[in-house]
Amino acid sequence: MNYLSHLFLSGSSEGVKVGNFIGDFVKGSRHNRYAPEIQKGILLHRQIDSFMDSHPVTKASSELFRSRYRRYAKVLIDIVYDHFLAVNWELYREQSLHQFVSESHNILLRHYFIMPGPVKQFLPFLIRSRRMENYRLLSGIERTLKIMSENSSMPEHSEWAIAQIKEPYDTIDSQFKVFFEDIMAMSAKFIDEYPKDELGV
Repeated sequence: MNYLSHLFLSGSSEGVKVGNFIGDFVKGSRHNRYAPEIQKGILLHRQIDSFMDSHPVTKASSELFRSRYRRYAKVLIDIVYDHFLAVNWELYREQSLHQFVSESHNILLRHYFIMPGPVKQFLPFLIRSRRMENYRLLSGIERTLKIMSENSSMPEHSEWAIAQIKEPYDTIDSQFKVFFEDIMAMSAKFIDEYPKDELGV
């Protein structure tokens, strides 16, 4: 799950949304440095990533991209599934995607001062380009993949990846919908039960 999905799965708490958004950039026990609701969001982020990595549906989806992306196939699915969330948005929320993204931008900006350094660097561009809203377009996904390849060791096969999405589009869409029902239930349970359960993180 990429930024749009992590924010969507965070419930109504601003702190949880912020923590879930920055989760990739807070390692180990460093989550303890943050306010309780942000800690909760960081730990939710880790649970979401773990759940996604082990889910049979996401494993099946990632196989479509493994020949070119190898170990980055899972990263690609994070972004591809954000596309399908954006495309199917009305199935899950009455609030429009545009309104949700704008509201999320405002929340993130209110907490900008506590963001890890790398997030502070990319957040203004993410907001200015409305990248999360543009995930609904395959051109937006292609642009995101190109940006990631420029800033990491992920290979640049964005045109090939888009072709791979188009060919079995309905299959990936169906896989996403099955998985998303499961991860919505998992996330809601985590939020409801935290911190009563033993998280083991």
